[in-house]
Amino acid sequence: MKAPTEAVLLRIYSDEEALVGDRSLIDTVVERARSARLAGATVLRGRTGFGQASRLHGPKPFSLRDNLPVVLEIVDELPALEAFVSSLDDLHDIGLITFEKVQVVRYGSPGAGGHV
Repeated sequence: MKAPTEAVLLRIYSDEEALVGDRSLIDTVVERARSARLAGATVLRGRTGFGQASRLHGPKPFSLRDNLPVVLEIVDELPALEAFVSSLDDLHDIGLITFEKVQVVRYGSPGAGGHV
């Protein structure tokens, strides 16, 4: 992706305990995003939150695992993200997926050929 350009921010909401088989759902999605050659992905860990089922995800006293909410953000062009989202149909523990238009001001380091 070249900058500056209009792009789309994809957000995928889930929680730390969501699994695909014995692997983390978020790790699986990040790996798929990399394989799809998307521009990049970042996973943000939340402190607390809830979704459609209104089950609270957050720290629990005396628990070794807190099951915190996570948000995966990917910025790329709309057609690439739409195709990527379609490829996730087999993953059932994704809570919410959103798109938002964004303006890319810079992508990568100056003089680095756009690669991070």
